[in-house]
Amino acid sequence: MTATLIWIAVALFAIGLYLSWTAGRLDRLHARIDASRAALDAQLLRRASVAQELATSGVLDPAASIVLYEAAHAARQAEEEHREVAESELSQALRAVFGEADQVEAVREAPGGEDAAEELAQAVRRVPMARRFHNDSVRAARALRRHRKVRWFRLAGHAPFPLAFEMDDEPPAALADRVTT
Repeated sequence: MTATLIWIAVALFAIGLYLSWTAGRLDRLHARIDASRAALDAQLLRRASVAQELATSGVLDPAASIVLYEAAHAARQAEEEHREVAESELSQALRAVFGEADQVEAVREAPGGEDAAEELAQAVRRVPMARRFHNDSVRAARALRRHRKVRWFRLAGHAPFPLAFEMDDEPPAALADRVTT
């Protein structure tokens, strides 16, 4: 009888240890999602700021400046539920304005334009990477949260279900060619 109770206690301890480890892993995944979302937000803000700065610099033609400024401003001011659409529209505006290599060359020839073009090229390169890292973290957390043990024992607590950030983040061809590290 005593041996049976010891084995039951050991089994319960092992199950408790496993559930605790799983809850800790899930907590770390949620922390990783928060960190990757903060990094994505920083990269999106950087891209919008550089685009807005270029739009107001006077280097671009007036129509391109207006299109780029409005898209960048909308992306910076967008509410969370409309953010993906606003950021996609900024990507489309960047492709429309910098789709031709001539426009990038015009920016480069202006005073301080070489640095501005390089900064924009780096910003449009980093956004897809940051989004990919965030979405990979979300995918890992979702996979773990789908397990029965996580649902049955409510190991996720009150954490909201993680959502991926889906947007059009294809860089303009003329800027993608200029990317240097």
